[in-house]
Amino acid sequence: MEATTTKLRLEIVTPYGLILSEEVDEVVCSGSEGEFGVLPGHTPFFTTLKIGMLTYKKGTVTAYVFVNWGYAEVGPDKVLVLADSAEKSEGIDVERAKAAMKRAEERLRKAEEVDFARAESSLQRATTRVQIAERK
Repeated sequence: MEATTTKLRLEIVTPYGLILSEEVDEVVCSGSEGEFGVLPGHTPFFTTLKIGMLTYKKGTVTAYVFVNWGYAEVGPDKVLVLADSAEKSEGIDVERAKAAMKRAEERLRKAEEVDFARAESSLQRATTRVQIAERK
């Protein structure tokens, strides 16, 4: 009989280095096809991630991480996230994120003069950062 895994190793890596490596009880990510949750013993899969929030639980504590695009490789005892960038909620500069959100909204109002997709992506990143930072 196979031993049951009771924890997950969550690792978040960006081109700038390792952001997080912890033993956790549960992970929830924003996949490009929708939100998904992972518990120990999960069936392996690989997916792309969109701009969004990753949450993880350790006991009764929930922590939040901003993820800017990437990939997730899920296994029965590990979740590996390779992201363009990622920030723990406590590392997010709320005022900077709000200023970026305002700039992106202004650019979107002038849609004919700007790269709409780029401005929309900037707005999504800034909005998500603010939402995550406010959950500290």
